[in-house]
Amino acid sequence: MLRIERILCPVDFSVFSARAYDYAQSLAQHYQARLFLQHVVEINLPVYAYYVPANYIVELQQQLRKDAMLQLQEFAQRPADYGAPPERILNEGAPANTILSFAGAQKADLIVMGSHGLQGVDRIALGSVTEKVLRKAYCSVLVVRSPEHDFVSPGSGQDPVQLHKILVCTDFSEYSKTALEHALSLAAEYHAELSVLYVLEDMPASKDLQSTTQPLLARLEQAIPMEARGQCSIKPLVRIGKPYLEIIQQAAEAKTDAVIMGVRGRNTLDLAVFGSTTHRVIQLGTCPVLAVHV
Repeated sequence: MLRIERILCPVDFSVFSARAYDYAQSLAQHYQARLFLQHVVEINLPVYAYYVPANYIVELQQQLRKDAMLQLQEFAQRPADYGAPPERILNEGAPANTILSFAGAQKADLIVMGSHGLQGVDRIALGSVTEKVLRKAYCSVLVVRSPEHDFVSPGSGQDPVQLHKILVCTDFSEYSKTALEHALSLAAEYHAELSVLYVLEDMPASKDLQSTTQPLLARLEQAIPMEARGQCSIKPLVRIGKPYLEIIQQAAEAKTDAVIMGVRGRNTLDLAVFGSTTHRVIQLGTCPVLAVHV
């Protein structure tokens, strides 16, 4: 059974962070988890700082901390009437390293982040804080971007996130098995429809479409635990083509609310995330992606 007891949501007060906070709040409420709302103050002094009196620098640092704490307190009130209030954390340092250090110290089960920050990193650019966290994290990371359709519910006191359709991708590996466990748990929590997708990159020339896909569909059915079948609607799917393109296309066609994918652990991901299927789906897709680390 999936256990999510500690959720970390790093924010930079951008609209992307606000959307990620909605998801973090909702998940914390569903799983009765502790929610940490973290902001990292990065104090970069100019190269000519040695000309400035030391007391001015100290005053500047103190003011930055004070302003950041006020922003964090205000940010934490959105929305003010759903779920338990988060634990507000203010740290100083390099954002990605500080986020990872705090997540490790608290043994976070999940990090929820916006895909872009105030720096406006576009879809193709590399090196954003989110990407660094995704590459180095030991726990799963939910990356929330600005989707084509809005999941945030109007009205006070309601769940800020509605997940109606979830897509989990599998290649029948142990990593995919763990991703499926996460997907089944989320689908049950949100009463969502779950699609389990396998992408066949190359179709054998000697076989027709039906004889190729039927065994794969049967294998997908077998991968779904019997006890999970009554908890939510589950649909196996097979597509043929480039994996990341087919995943993005399936998510768009079905108006999917979240994509769940397994990744092969920190060391492999650190070396291969740029150009990997998971990274491309996060970069080019339109809905949140949960990268499940094993």
